Amino acid sequence: MNLARAALAAQGAIAEMALRSADRPAALSPDPFHVAPALTEVIGRLAAQPDRMMRAQADLFSRYLDLWQSAARRMAGEATAPVVEPAKGDKRFADPDWSENPVFDVIKQSYLLTSNWLNGLVADVDGVDPMEKRRVEFFMKMLTDAFSPSNFLASNPAALKEVMATHGESLVRGMENFAADLQRGGGQLSIAQTDYDRFKIGENVATAPGKVIFRNDIIELIQYAPTTEEVFEIPLVIFPPWINKFYILDLRPENSMIRWLTDQGITVFVASWVNPTPELATKTFEDYMREGIYAGAAAAIEQCGKPHVNAVGYCIGGTLLSATLAHMAARKVQPIASATFFAAQQDFSEAGDLLLFTNEEWLQELERRMDEGGGVLSGQAMADTFNALRANDLIWSFFVNNYLLGKEPKPFDLLFWNSDQTRMPKTLHLFYLRKFYGENALAKGELVLDGVKLNLGDVKIPVYVQSSREDHIAPARSVYKGARLFGGPVTFTMAGSGHIAGVINAPAANKYQHWTCDQLPPTLEEWQAAAKETPGSWWPHWAEWLKARSGKMVPARDPAKGPLKPVCDAPGEYVKVRS
Repeated sequence: MNLARAALAAQGAIAEMALRSADRPAALSPDPFHVAPALTEVIGRLAAQPDRMMRAQADLFSRYLDLWQSAARRMAGEATAPVVEPAKGDKRFADPDWSENPVFDVIKQSYLLTSNWLNGLVADVDGVDPMEKRRVEFFMKMLTDAFSPSNFLASNPAALKEVMATHGESLVRGMENFAADLQRGGGQLSIAQTDYDRFKIGENVATAPGKVIFRNDIIELIQYAPTTEEVFEIPLVIFPPWINKFYILDLRPENSMIRWLTDQGITVFVASWVNPTPELATKTFEDYMREGIYAGAAAAIEQCGKPHVNAVGYCIGGTLLSATLAHMAARKVQPIASATFFAAQQDFSEAGDLLLFTNEEWLQELERRMDEGGGVLSGQAMADTFNALRANDLIWSFFVNNYLLGKEPKPFDLLFWNSDQTRMPKTLHLFYLRKFYGENALAKGELVLDGVKLNLGDVKIPVYVQSSREDHIAPARSVYKGARLFGGPVTFTMAGSGHIAGVINAPAANKYQHWTCDQLPPTLEEWQAAAKETPGSWWPHWAEWLKARSGKMVPARDPAKGPLKPVCDAPGEYVKVRS
């Protein structure tokens, strides 16, 4: 009966999805990522090298023979070593039965042999445009990940055990979860990554006290309450990425960068970007520069009564800050005394896997989607793109947990934030993708904003650049190339971990490590060879650098008593708007 209930729940959900989709216009392109031409080129190169194909096939056949011989010896009672093992950190095969049960062990190893062979075949092909090859590699990895035996009920031992233990109730719960995710996605599957009802912005995330002291169409500027009797005279203004909400900097009190900075005696301002509606579809990169960086810095200057501020740009917010600094230098104005960049790129020649989503064919498909959405790209589309970069961790693990095991996702504030993406205005987003990812115009000195041609070499203020060793969005090599474009003194630091954990690593956690070096040689490899490794967070190293550029100590500033009248309490209203 439970199997029947599960089947009916699945059929009902799929039927509802089909009815909802019937009213939508059909996609104009069956291949929006433009993979087919690249795949055709790769296959053509392989076909032109029959000797290589024969060797590859012979190698695969040999590996399969080794697997079957190993399996036969194991069935006869011998102890045998695996022919192939999952990569370190691969959690798909964590259940003991993947190794202890001979049948599942053969399924696992057979899959690994085949997927490794397919991915290796593409990786080894030569004579293909590097970007086309990289696109095929990325989507081949997505394909082989999708066909993992862990993603199917009949070949997942943990899911089968759960079905038996619950008499099929796990499948009923799984299909109910499936239906709920379709409902939440408006007829498109939106896999839940956490218990979204457990988190409330301003109540148990984004709780640092403060006031919104400035608001325009683009930002709310939050000034946070001091926690020390005295503060450094030069305030700090942080510009996070506008693709995400700012509260990655303030998830919990124990890992809040905002709270940690105020404890260091820093007056902290943070720009909370608007979640744009179609009315803001024509906002430009220049608008975000003027109404974001320029306006935010000016408001903080007025509030604190100082001639300049220090600034931080995180990820895409750092790219905007870089361009704005070059614009300021060209105009001979200097409201920003020093700049820090978290995982931000200026040179996109070696950008991460997001580069694969920026060829012209995909941009045309993206523009079509934004036109359908009234001139904005949905937050769900942005979330899907980022999830695809780490599909096993951010898609398939939840597919298995929610649907095959029938479990509810655990409450996790980071994943709540990860799902809380903002919409993208069409004009701004296409400009960013074309000019930075497509043309690399800022690094080449070819970017023009407000009629001003920008040159990062004109930026002479002190700069601190943070990168992360395992960052797949802003790779350390790409960040390093950007650091060398500035014309003033640059301090470069590399943190352990990735794009988020590498940045948000409170010292109290005592996790990971970081590397520092006083020099900035031509290549990242040379820098790494000379760098010193230090256990733990990089925040204290940055704080020492920042404090040296923050002036003398003055009485702490109450956000409610400055020249600018508070608009509302932190975290403001913009951050609460869901996509």
